[in-house]
Amino acid sequence: MRRWNGWGDDAIDFPLNEDMRAFLRDRVGAGTPPTDATLAQACRAVAPSRLPPQRGIDTAPEVRLRHALGQSLPDWLKLRYGKVDRVPDGVAFPESGEQVRELLAYAKQASALVIPYGGGTSVVGHLSVPDAAQPVLTISLARLSRLLDLDRQAQLATFGAGVAGPDLEAQLRAHGYTLGHFPQSFEYSTLGGWVVTRSSGQQSLRYGRIEQLFAGGKVETPSGTLAIPSFPASAAGTDLREVVLGSEGRIGILTEATVRITSLPQREAFHAVFFPTWAAAEDAVRSIAQARLPLSMLRLSNSIETLTMLTMAGKSRLLSLMQAYLGWRGCRGQKCMLLVGASGDAAGVASAIGQALEVARRFHGVHVGEAIGKKWKHNRFRNVYLRNALWQHGYAVDTVETAVDWPRVGAMMHAVEQAARDAFAACGERAHIYTHLSHMYAQGASVYSTFAYRLAGSYEADLARWQALKGAVCDAIVATGGTISHQHGVGIDHAPYLAAEKGTLGLGAMRELCRHFDPSGMMNPGKLLAA
Repeated sequence: MRRWNGWGDDAIDFPLNEDMRAFLRDRVGAGTPPTDATLAQACRAVAPSRLPPQRGIDTAPEVRLRHALGQSLPDWLKLRYGKVDRVPDGVAFPESGEQVRELLAYAKQASALVIPYGGGTSVVGHLSVPDAAQPVLTISLARLSRLLDLDRQAQLATFGAGVAGPDLEAQLRAHGYTLGHFPQSFEYSTLGGWVVTRSSGQQSLRYGRIEQLFAGGKVETPSGTLAIPSFPASAAGTDLREVVLGSEGRIGILTEATVRITSLPQREAFHAVFFPTWAAAEDAVRSIAQARLPLSMLRLSNSIETLTMLTMAGKSRLLSLMQAYLGWRGCRGQKCMLLVGASGDAAGVASAIGQALEVARRFHGVHVGEAIGKKWKHNRFRNVYLRNALWQHGYAVDTVETAVDWPRVGAMMHAVEQAARDAFAACGERAHIYTHLSHMYAQGASVYSTFAYRLAGSYEADLARWQALKGAVCDAIVATGGTISHQHGVGIDHAPYLAAEKGTLGLGAMRELCRHFDPSGMMNPGKLLAA
C-alpha cells in the first residue's frame, strides 16, 4: 500500500545507520520525532463534497484526501500534522480520452475547477487545491496506462499518459526497447507528468530530456481536443509540442503521449572518480561534457555531499581501504566524487568510460572502479525513502534545483548554500547543506542542493521555517542568474519567481495561451502563473 503521508510503499524502509544519526546530531543537533496525525483523524476533517452527483466520481473522504497533495515539504507538513484544510470534492478515474472530455463538460456545467493527477509526486505544489468558492474535481489518469501503439521502424511508442515509470519500461522492455527516462521519482511519476513539467531523467545525457523524447500526443482541453502528430522534424510554424511541455495542467489534460524510444542497451556501467578539490572536479566535468562523449550520465557531488554519501554507506573494510587509497593519492578532506555512466554495446561503453577517465586524470581524478556506481544504481530510487526515516528521527529535508552557464556554476552553489545557512541562523538553527551537479551540458549544468534540518515540532513553526528557507534560496537563484527550475517545474512554489525569467511580455503571452484553451480558467488555477 502506498503511504498516505510520506514517500512510496509503506512496506519499504530505508533506515538511517548509527553513523548517519551521529553525523546529523553533530551537524544540526538532536532531532525530536513529532507525533503524526493518523489517517482516520485526517479523514474525519474532510468536509462534505460540493459536487453534484455524477457516476464515476468518487467522493469518499479517504480517496479525496489521498489525491489532495503531492510530495513538497508543505504537503508533508499538512499531512503529518493533520492540517489538510482543502481537498478535492471528488476524484474521477477515466479510462479513455472520451471520458476525460465528458468529465470536463461536467465540470464546466457544475462550475467546478479541475486538477489533473498523475503520480502525485510533485514537489512544488502542482496538486494544491485552491481556496475557492467553486467545487474542485481531480481527474486521475491512473487507468490511462496502456501501450497503445508501437512503431518499430520509426522507434515510436504511444502510451496513455497516466502510465507510471516502471510500467512504461516493463511494457517497452517486453519488445526490446527503453525510453531511458529515469527521474528519482521514477517509481510513481507518470509519462504525462514528465511532459507537462519538463522532467529530466538521471541518464538524459544519452537519452535526452523529456522535450527530446516527446514526439506528439493528445490533449483534452475545455475548448476541444488538441491533437499533435509526430514528425522527425518540422518547419511548419510554431511547434505545438512546446505548448504542452511545461504547461502544468493549465491548458488541459494530456491523455496520450507518443515518445521516441531506443533499443535496450547491451551494457550499462557507472564508475566513480574522486578529485582533491571542487575546482579540479568542476574543470574536469566541464571538459568531459564539452568533449561530447557518448556517456549517459555525469553527476558531480561537492565535498559535503561526498562525505554524506560515504557516511550513509556505513563502515566497511572495503570503504576503509578505499579511503586510505584516496588519501595516498591526494584526495582527503575536501574530496569530490564524480559518477560517470555509459549505456550501449560493450565496446561503446568501454570506449566512452575510457575517454572520460582519460580527461579526469588530467585534473588529478582518481578512478576507484564500479563498486560505488553499482551501489548507486541499486539505490537510485530508494534514496528518496530517506525522507521518511529522517522525519521519524525529527528531521526535515528539502531540495532546490536550478541551471546556469558554466561561469556561474560555482557562484550559484555557494550563493544557494549561504542563503540557506543565513535563513536557519536567523531562527537559531543549523542545517546540513550539500550540492551536486545533476545534469551536464556543454553550456552549463544543473545545480541541485539539499537541506536537512531539525523539525520545530509544530505545523506553524515548521511551515514558517520552510518559507524562510524557500524564499531565501529562490531569491539567491534569481539574483545569481539561474532558472527557477531545471526539472521540478513551477507549480505554486516557484510561480512568484517566474517573471524574473520570462518578463512581463513573456508572462502575458503564456496567460493568453492558457486563456485560448481554457477561457473560463477552470484548469489547475494558481499553478505556473501566479494570480
